[in-house]
Amino acid sequence: MANKHRGEIEAEIGGQRRTLVLTLGALAELESAFGADDLVALAQRFGSGHLSARDLARIIGAGLRGAGEAVGDDEVAAMTVAGGATGYAMIAAELIAATFGEAAR
Repeated sequence: MANKHRGEIEAEIGGQRRTLVLTLGALAELESAFGADDLVALAQRFGSGHLSARDLARIIGAGLRGAGEAVGDDEVAAMTVAGGATGYAMIAAELIAATFGEAAR
C-alpha cells in the first residue's frame, strides 16, 4: 500500500497494481533526462503542462524504478493503462503532486 507521506502513489499499469515514488535518485534521473539544472527547474517543467508521451513514460518509469521495479521507459511505454493517454497523464500528475505538492501540477 502506498504511503502518501513518503510521496508514494498506487496505479494500475500493465494490468497490475503498482507503487510509484520519485526518490532522490529518480529525480536526479529526471533532471538529466529533461536537462533541468535543479529541482526547481524540474518542477517548473512539470508545471508547464507541456509533456509529451515520451515525457510521461520517463516520469512513470522513474517512479516505478524509484519504488524498486526494474523497468525501462520503453517497457513502460508499451504498458496499458485505463483511459489511454489521459490515464498516463493522470498517473504522472498524481506522482508529481505527491512529490512536489499540488502547486507543481
